[in-house]
Amino acid sequence: MAETADHPQTSAERLISTTIEYTWLLWLVGGLYIAGPALGWVLAGACWVSLYLGRVEAKAIPVVIWTWLAGMLALLVILWVGHANFELGTGKTIKSSVGWAKGWALIALFPLAGALLDIRAEVIYRAVCRLGLQTLILFPVFLAAPFVGLPEQLWVSPLKVLGGAGPEYFAVQLYTIEPGVGTPRWQFFAPWSPAAGMIGLICVLLAAQEKSIGWKTIGIAGGLVLALFSQSRLALVALVVIMPFVWWVSRLGKGYLWLLAAPAILALGIVGPTLLELIDTAVNEFSAARADSSRVRAALGRIAMLRWETEAYWFGHGVVENGPHLVEYMPIGSHHSWYGLLFVKGLLGAIALAIPLAASFLTLLVKAQSRKEAGVGLALTMALVLYSFGENLEILAYLYWPALVIIGIMLRRNERPENERAQGGIPGTQYA
Repeated sequence: MAETADHPQTSAERLISTTIEYTWLLWLVGGLYIAGPALGWVLAGACWVSLYLGRVEAKAIPVVIWTWLAGMLALLVILWVGHANFELGTGKTIKSSVGWAKGWALIALFPLAGALLDIRAEVIYRAVCRLGLQTLILFPVFLAAPFVGLPEQLWVSPLKVLGGAGPEYFAVQLYTIEPGVGTPRWQFFAPWSPAAGMIGLICVLLAAQEKSIGWKTIGIAGGLVLALFSQSRLALVALVVIMPFVWWVSRLGKGYLWLLAAPAILALGIVGPTLLELIDTAVNEFSAARADSSRVRAALGRIAMLRWETEAYWFGHGVVENGPHLVEYMPIGSHHSWYGLLFVKGLLGAIALAIPLAASFLTLLVKAQSRKEAGVGLALTMALVLYSFGENLEILAYLYWPALVIIGIMLRRNERPENERAQGGIPGTQYA
């Protein structure tokens, strides 16, 4: 019997689909932080084997993927230089290098796998929808937990000894109580609530591409639960902004849109001052929604910028440092990829991320003019851009990696014909 389009048919597809669908189980045992990096390097190994055996040629790797590989490798070299400049020692250098392998490296390895291996986007869309179904089934437990007396945290997995990160990455957390407000907030399988908002946004963007109306509805609903109940302000803004933006820029070549835009631009010039006032009010209300959080984020950014400019301009400090009491001892540059990069890896580190991110956005923008499916890659790239100003992208790569695989798929030079795919071509990934 013929397999359906969304059924995993290669080893790479099975690994990806199973990992996504086992997200909640992995969270329960504290294995999510380990599973993401492990999968990334396994897929990278499959890419290397296929290149070594000549099943796939290096020229099949898109130029943009090369920029990601070069940029993330540059971050490792910059890390070593920063450690040497501040004489941090061999032990810290090895620890930071392992951290790079579990974070920044994944941001290049997963797009590489998507571009090179036999992985179909439809498999990922369906797996995300199945994850959404599980989320909807479990959601009543999370919703009721703070009101029936269940503890905020059930346990911290002993697997934390293998991860090297903080306990929050291995904690089974049902909910948290918002400081100063006393209301519950949910982070689901993410290490903190805004991260859950980011994952919810990505799930919505991926599930929206599912062809089955039933699964699409379930997947989007599951993603919305993550985004809305995380109470992430950035997730709400991104949900409203990204899809209309991508729809518009994907049709830049359509003359009728420019004709429609002309009166809108004229009207904008008339009501511009009033609109600016409304935007300013909205920004103030956005910050006031969590005044303490906004204050801490702003202070962390100021400290990061000052110390970057005065102490480690080119290569950064090499490691993350905790801030003073003013910022509740939170890591300097956290909650912001660019501040974090400038502080830890200097101006060169920020450039190493900016170039491949901009190249991906522009390439997918061009592709979206002629390939409708490239729009999802553009939307996911825009999500990464937005969240680079609210989260540290590298520390959450172990969660949002399905988006990176899809971006890689959409950056492929050419789609391989179905008859070629059926012949295999990548060791261990032939059709079952």
